[in-house]
Amino acid sequence: MQDSRKTRNGSAPRHATGARTRPAPRERIGIVGLGIMGGSMARALLAAGHEVAGYDIDAGRMRALKKAGGLAMPSVAAVARSADALITALPSAGALHQVAALLEKVPPPRPGQILLETSTLPLGDKLEVARALRAQGRVMLDAPISGTAHPRPQENWIMYLSGPASACRQAREWVGAFTLDAPRVGVLGSGTKLKLAANHLVAILNVACAEMVAMCRHMGLDPAVALRHMGNSPYIGTGLMRLRMPMMLERRYQPASMKVGIWQKDMQIIADMARQVNCPTPLLNASAGVYSAAMAMGLAEHDTAATAEAWAAMPALPGARRARRAGKRT
Repeated sequence: MQDSRKTRNGSAPRHATGARTRPAPRERIGIVGLGIMGGSMARALLAAGHEVAGYDIDAGRMRALKKAGGLAMPSVAAVARSADALITALPSAGALHQVAALLEKVPPPRPGQILLETSTLPLGDKLEVARALRAQGRVMLDAPISGTAHPRPQENWIMYLSGPASACRQAREWVGAFTLDAPRVGVLGSGTKLKLAANHLVAILNVACAEMVAMCRHMGLDPAVALRHMGNSPYIGTGLMRLRMPMMLERRYQPASMKVGIWQKDMQIIADMARQVNCPTPLLNASAGVYSAAMAMGLAEHDTAATAEAWAAMPALPGARRARRAGKRT
């Protein structure tokens, strides 16, 4: 999540300024995976004047694409044949490998067809697929997104482009339709590394907000007061706090901007990377149990803000009730 329309160095992002000297070329973009993120990309690209050809195994998502003005294609192969560039927004590494295998049977319509891989997946799998796509005559960019479901992703999402500089420049001509900014952050794989670092922080901050809400309630303080006075603080306020604390206050977690069940996958990827690079993560490890508790409570399809329910279900500390009663008597 970004707290303003400015990049880290304080300057306005290129997409937001209209600084291009010529309009972006209108391309046909193929999207494989039309879930929360892929569907948002499709709608934003269509609104910007691009053609979108998409495929998803879910028939409802295909109908939604068609209703928005996109082309619902019968297969991954049909998408690849018809598109100038491709986007994948997939739920698992297995799905990405399957898409790569299907693309092997479809020569790119032009040399160097770009495939923008936006999913949060293990880095090893992405690099393996990138090698396979290179052999097919395609160029994969590792380009995960920092941001959650939003009706106007171009005001909210940051895409971490990584890969060949020339391909990143080409992609920037049209990813501005659904991103606030899309900097090139380094060589292939740098995007995933940065996204894992971002999600590591998000995982901890989300649980910290949930714990703070629980503490307010235990103290008899309305947590809405905490949000009102902290949410916009330049010191401790965050976009995550402003997004998820209202859900925690209302105890309403649907529709989800990020589901607990999907977030479990991201947490595992981060933990695996930490083990690979021998980095201790005690705060992440502590927060993981809260997400697991939310899963056990049947909240897999709810927003990750539902971690507040895990705190609400925890028993009070021994003697806490007696201490509160004694405080009321005095």
